[in-house]
Amino acid sequence: MYNEMYLKRLNLSNFKNYSEIDIGFSPRINCFVGDNGVGKTNILDAIHYLSLTKSYFVSVDSINIRHGYDYFIIKGIFQNKHGSEKIMCGLQKGKRKVFRRDGKEYTRISEHIGRYPVVMISPADNSIITDGSEERRKFMNNVISQFNREYLDDIISYNKALKQRNRLLKDYAAEGKFDRQMLELWEMQMQKPGKRIFDSRAVFVEEIIPLFQKYYDHISEKREQVKLNYRSQLLNHSMNELFDMNIEKDRILKYTTSGIHRDDLNLEMDGYSIRDIGSQGQQKSYLVALKLAKFEYISKKGGLKPVLLMDDVFDKFDEKRVAQIIELVSDNRFGQIFITDTHKDRMQAVLSQINIEYKLFMIDEGIREIVINGKGKT
Repeated sequence: MYNEMYLKRLNLSNFKNYSEIDIGFSPRINCFVGDNGVGKTNILDAIHYLSLTKSYFVSVDSINIRHGYDYFIIKGIFQNKHGSEKIMCGLQKGKRKVFRRDGKEYTRISEHIGRYPVVMISPADNSIITDGSEERRKFMNNVISQFNREYLDDIISYNKALKQRNRLLKDYAAEGKFDRQMLELWEMQMQKPGKRIFDSRAVFVEEIIPLFQKYYDHISEKREQVKLNYRSQLLNHSMNELFDMNIEKDRILKYTTSGIHRDDLNLEMDGYSIRDIGSQGQQKSYLVALKLAKFEYISKKGGLKPVLLMDDVFDKFDEKRVAQIIELVSDNRFGQIFITDTHKDRMQAVLSQINIEYKLFMIDEGIREIVINGKGKT
C-alpha cells in the first residue's frame, strides 16, 4: 500500500534565475511551458534539492546562487496522509549548506535521503549511455540509496577507505618504500561494505530488468529487445583475491584498480551496446523506460511513490509518442508529476485528453497559472 505524498508548495529566494517566487501545485500533474532559457528546469532542480539535498545538474552548490547575491533559500511543503512537513535548504557563500525539516536541522544531511523520493528524467541523462562507468554506478547508487539507508552509509565508508588506500599507494611511490600491512588495514575496511554494495547492486539489476523491459515495450511498441547486464569483478573473485591479484598493478599505477568502484552496467539493445547501435530516438526511449522502471522499483521497495520530474523529455518525440508517455505516467501507478516543455499548445492538447487533475504554468517574465483542471485561469 503506497503512502501518498506530494509537494504542495514551493518557495525560492535567489535560486538560479529566480529572485523570489511562491507556487502552489496540483497533487497530480504540473506542467511548465515557455521558451528555452526562461528557468523551467530550475523549478525541477529546486524540487530535486528538497528531495535529495543537492542539484541534479551541478556538484557545486554555490553555482546555484543567483548572480549578484550571496545566498539562496529553497522552501517546500510536502503533504501526506498524516499532515504536512516543511523542508528548507539554504546556502550562504563561504558557509556550509543548511537543511531543516519542520525547523529542525539534520545532524547529517544524508539522513534526509529517501524521505521524499524523486526521479528525474532529463536530457542530461544521456551521459548514462555515452559517458564512462561512473555515470552508471551513480544511477545504481541513486536508486538503491532512496530506499536503503545502509547502502548509502556503505558507499561513504567504502569511498573513505578507498581514498586512504590510494593515498598510501601514491605516498609509497613518491618515497620509494612499500608496506603491505598498512594497505591491508584499509582493505579490511573496504571488504564488508564492498560486499554489501555488490550484493545490493546484483539484486537491484536482476529485479529492475523486467520492469525496464515492460516500459520499453510500451514506449517502442516492441520494436527492439532491450537488456541490462551487471558487470563486477566480484562476480568471479572475493575482495581479498582481487587485492592480492592486482597489488603489483596498483603499485605501478598508484591507485586501486579493483573493487566495486570499477563496477559497470551494460545497456544493451538487440544484443549490442545501445551506445553503439541506438539511434537518438531509441536512446531517448531507452532512458525514459529506464527511469520509469526506476520509479516503479523505488515505489515497490520503499512503499512511497516518488515525485516524477520530466524535464524537456518530449523534444524529438512525435505527438503520438508524447501522448503514449503522458498516458502511461498519468495512471494510478504514478503520483505527482512535474513536466517542462516548450510547446504550450501540444501539452494542453495532450493533457486535455486525459481525465486527471493538472495545472499548466506559463513562464516568461514570471510564472503564471494559465490552466487549472482544463479551464483557463482568469
